[in-house]
Amino acid sequence: MADAEDNKKKEKTKEEGKEKKSVIKRLLPLVVLIIFVVMCVGAGFGLGKILAGTSEEINTNGEGGEEVTGEEIVDLGNETKKFWYYDLEPAVVANLNEPGVTRYVSASLTLQMNLENEKDTRKFLDEKTPILRNWLYIFLSGLSIENIKGDKNLKSIQSQICDGFNKELFPNSKPQIKQILIREFPIQ
Repeated sequence: MADAEDNKKKEKTKEEGKEKKSVIKRLLPLVVLIIFVVMCVGAGFGLGKILAGTSEEINTNGEGGEEVTGEEIVDLGNETKKFWYYDLEPAVVANLNEPGVTRYVSASLTLQMNLENEKDTRKFLDEKTPILRNWLYIFLSGLSIENIKGDKNLKSIQSQICDGFNKELFPNSKPQIKQILIREFPIQ
């Protein structure tokens, strides 16, 4: 009789073990799916943090639709530099140097300026905007689609525009434009 009870207990434990295995087999794909989703969400969040730049508040000045962003303070070791931004409005549209094909580029730029005499420099830039737009139109018209493709080419274009603007605006003094920032640069 004891053998019969032991056999029943063994069979019962075997059945419970089989039930546990079948439950695990049913839950395993769900657990793997949940882990996969959590990993994808984490990777997406992390990648978003890495690729996202810092956003700056934009204030509208009200003069000619010009947008002015707040000052930026950059720590350069022992000294700090302050910058302000000037939006070159409206966008410059130029035909590219592509034979037989009508392609054009539209460039919306922001100039990162030294903080020195912001009010005077802003007034100066407002007066010189037609000269900057003309220079930019001629510069962009000389480019081909191959000159514009890729991040290296865009960085080179930014540098060339910065140098050209500084030569046009401040030919006999130190450059006041620190960097050219591209807001939009669609190619059609």
